[in-house]
Amino acid sequence: MDESSLQAYEDEIQALEEEIRQLTEEYEDIRQESTFFSDEEILKAIKSLEGETKGHESLSGLKAELESLERDLSFLTAFTGFHFTSHSKKTVERSKTRTVQKHRLSGKCHSLSFQVEFQLLEMLNNEKVSAVVSDLRIIMESIEDSNVSKFVSSTEERGDLLKFFRSISDYAEWYEHRKRTFLHFK
Repeated sequence: MDESSLQAYEDEIQALEEEIRQLTEEYEDIRQESTFFSDEEILKAIKSLEGETKGHESLSGLKAELESLERDLSFLTAFTGFHFTSHSKKTVERSKTRTVQKHRLSGKCHSLSFQVEFQLLEMLNNEKVSAVVSDLRIIMESIEDSNVSKFVSSTEERGDLLKFFRSISDYAEWYEHRKRTFLHFK
């Protein structure tokens, strides 16, 4: 065997090993997501899917359920003001006791656009999962209010994602009220 064909085989082996590694990560992501549900919930979902695929009645049931879910989503969007347009998740590190994932969320709260990027460290200790947000980065459309810029900066430093969502919801709602009020006087 000449050296060039040997190198081609080694390259192919490395490519296959990389593909196996990626598929293993995807499998672990899917498996981890499924562990958030109990065995009872999974069996119940499987049985409902099996029952729904048996006939024409199940199609109308699926349509009704989809319409119900769409109404619920519409209600939550109207109630909270949040409309998420995209979400991506990438696993950075995985072991038996810890997982690090990078998340990116984009959306609007009322009329304010935002993008949030963060790392989520999940640790398993004695059958309990704890999660810590780090590397929080918040990008918002240009807002002239310096207090909002200060708030975003301090929230990023503290990594307080929940505080951001709670506060931006209130701020965006009142921002809308202020805009309408100033338009009324113009």
